[in-house]
Amino acid sequence: MEDLIERVTNGNPTAVKVVLASVAVALAAYQVLLMAVGYGKLRLPFLNPKAASFTHRAVGDAIVAVTIVVAFMCIGYFGFEDASGEEVRATFHVIFALLLLATIALKITVIRRWHQLGRYLPALGLTVLVLFVLTWITSAGDYLMGW
Repeated sequence: MEDLIERVTNGNPTAVKVVLASVAVALAAYQVLLMAVGYGKLRLPFLNPKAASFTHRAVGDAIVAVTIVVAFMCIGYFGFEDASGEEVRATFHVIFALLLLATIALKITVIRRWHQLGRYLPALGLTVLVLFVLTWITSAGDYLMGW
């Protein structure tokens, strides 16, 4: 698996992971803005609620795809162990990432199957954003800031 990731990323798995994770976090923040418009909490003259909700769904599908690619890269190339001596940061990263994936799965399940729990979608969406940011900070943010 490591060889495949090396080839696909042209020998730059960390850089590719950082870019993809950063795009996912930026899109997650955009998602919150879209649903604020979709729910009528924020009114923008150039975006109506129906278009914002439709865009939220389409962008969400893209975020899930990018997130799955990043997760496979993390597990397939870096694994669950951190040999760099940053065990605490790596442990928090894994915990946040697993919580993120579980929360995304729960949110999708509520949308597609458990409609009666739809009232929790705003809280789930904000939880997804917070977990994206925490996961990013403990990985890509750490890499970019050189902490």
